[in-house]
Amino acid sequence: MPLEPGKPSTGSGEDDTESTSHNRQDNSETEDLRNQLRQNPEISHSENTLTSVSPHLVSVEELIEAEKGVCNMALAHEIVVDESFIIKRRDLPESSFEKTLEDIMKKAFWDSLRAQLNEDPPVYDHAIKLLGEIKESLLSFLLPGHTRLRNQINEVLDLELIKQEAENGALHIPKLADFIIGMMGTLCAPIRDDDIKNIRDITDVVELFREIFAVLDSMKLDMVNFAISSIRPHLMKQSVDYERKSFQEFFDKQHGSLEITTEWLQEAASELLSSDMNISVHGGAVAGAKDISALCPTSVLNHAYVKLLNWDHSNKLFPEPVLMDQSRFKEMQQELNQLTITAAVLLVIYNMTGAAISGLSGFLGKLKRVIKVLLTGMHTLSFNLAESMVSMSEQICVEVNNCLSQHGFSLLPPEKETVLKGQIQAISRSDNSVRKLIDVRIQTFLKMHLVSCNPKSVAVPGGLGPVRSELEEITIKFLHLVNYNKLVFSPYYDTILTKVLKKNGSQLPGPSEEEQLSSR
Repeated sequence: MPLEPGKPSTGSGEDDTESTSHNRQDNSETEDLRNQLRQNPEISHSENTLTSVSPHLVSVEELIEAEKGVCNMALAHEIVVDESFIIKRRDLPESSFEKTLEDIMKKAFWDSLRAQLNEDPPVYDHAIKLLGEIKESLLSFLLPGHTRLRNQINEVLDLELIKQEAENGALHIPKLADFIIGMMGTLCAPIRDDDIKNIRDITDVVELFREIFAVLDSMKLDMVNFAISSIRPHLMKQSVDYERKSFQEFFDKQHGSLEITTEWLQEAASELLSSDMNISVHGGAVAGAKDISALCPTSVLNHAYVKLLNWDHSNKLFPEPVLMDQSRFKEMQQELNQLTITAAVLLVIYNMTGAAISGLSGFLGKLKRVIKVLLTGMHTLSFNLAESMVSMSEQICVEVNNCLSQHGFSLLPPEKETVLKGQIQAISRSDNSVRKLIDVRIQTFLKMHLVSCNPKSVAVPGGLGPVRSELEEITIKFLHLVNYNKLVFSPYYDTILTKVLKKNGSQLPGPSEEEQLSSR
């Protein structure tokens, strides 16, 4: 797993000494970076955003170099953050112009090869070039210690000898193909065994070449993904420093400023000042004294992270330090939106029916499945939430009455059923009081996890019990991203937040987090 703040490294003896020395060096480098950021005239605060610098013309070479740096940083980030990350083959849509053009070019290539082999006598120019590419591919799979296999490949696929055989009419491609397929079977991953077996049954030379290259491409992907899994543990140890250094290099080359980040943090600070939802923390621990400032950098930053789960992705740019994780935050936002409606509907149902069905765990699962099906696709443009909630209210009433009947309870009276339907349908409105209450409690739950040293001790707020497992699953993903992002970009956040809080003058005493949460 990626690095986590607050977790001591394991080791002993010389390893501990090296780790301590490395940590001191990291802290020194981080402090140097903070000082540079504070002294950098390009990161000066004006009003609510960082001052924009004058336009700077860059050359094509600088753009290419910047793109390369960003791509490398993004790739390293994906490998560290996503434990299941693999490189996949790019499949073009069947009806796309690119796919059509690709198919035409491939067909022309293989038709040309077939035409040469069908001449009398056969022409092997293209075939020999393909054999050379196959040879290079096989050699690329070998490790330095595979001397015997390397000698076999060089001996059998000797292109000079193959050219002489072709000129003398003695070239036997099926024999070479048998060797190639056998070598591929030796070098491939077990998942490719069936592909190798299928190739052996092909008799047409052109089709044989085509399938050999297809399997070789798959083997290359297998090797790349194996390399990724091998370097992941080593990359995790260096990823924080690498990403921070790469981000700073890109920042310097672009002569830019973190305007979007500053605006994001400024909005978070303003919201905490103007609401009664601020969570005061000090040094990563919950504040218990009333004389602590109403705001501190950690509370603002935690609130800012939670704001990312309610982001308007269509109209607002995402903050620079979390840009590489935008798709992940958007996915969690969609999951939480659906979970909020689910929890709100369940809260209405159980408040209306009382103790009659409250202890039936199997019925809870059935209700959640019904709600999930009816909310499928709720984040697509064509989805109509109001219509879906009407259907849901009808289905829910049927399920509730069936359950009451099966367990010997009276059915819902018509007037009570009408009220239940109305309350469920009202949840489709974003300003619905039940829906807003659930949303606030989910945000509180997430913030408590961000400041808690023991996440297991965080109690689930009322009304969220029926969706506890789903909420905890999302929370784990959220904490995973946030903790790693803090490790990488904390110097930038510290610099900006110091200026934001100084500007807001947030030095008034505020209630402790325990007092605020107890009032929820």
